Amino acid sequence: MILYNITINIDSERELEFVEWMKYEYLPRVMQTGLFTEKRFFRLLQEDNGDGVNFSAQFFAESMDDLEFYQQKYGPVIREELKEKFGSQFVSFRSVLESVE
Repeated sequence: MILYNITINIDSERELEFVEWMKYEYLPRVMQTGLFTEKRFFRLLQEDNGDGVNFSAQFFAESMDDLEFYQQKYGPVIREELKEKFGSQFVSFRSVLESVE
């Protein structure tokens, strides 16, 4: 199992709008690709005392092939939508983890 994690820091002023957009636009759009089996969306409780609010969007894929296909075909387009919606009011980074069982 592969976990594709996107950590996003959004300006506090846009938090409510961001959460709504993520829940009803971004997360469903990623899941509609059919490349992930599950999604989760979290607000980080322990802040780093920086500006903004931190969130984690997590997507679970069966294989690296599925994730790589997503990153090549869908990722750039969906990331651009995030940039268009929130401009310079967010920063994000991505990480990929593999389940150890």
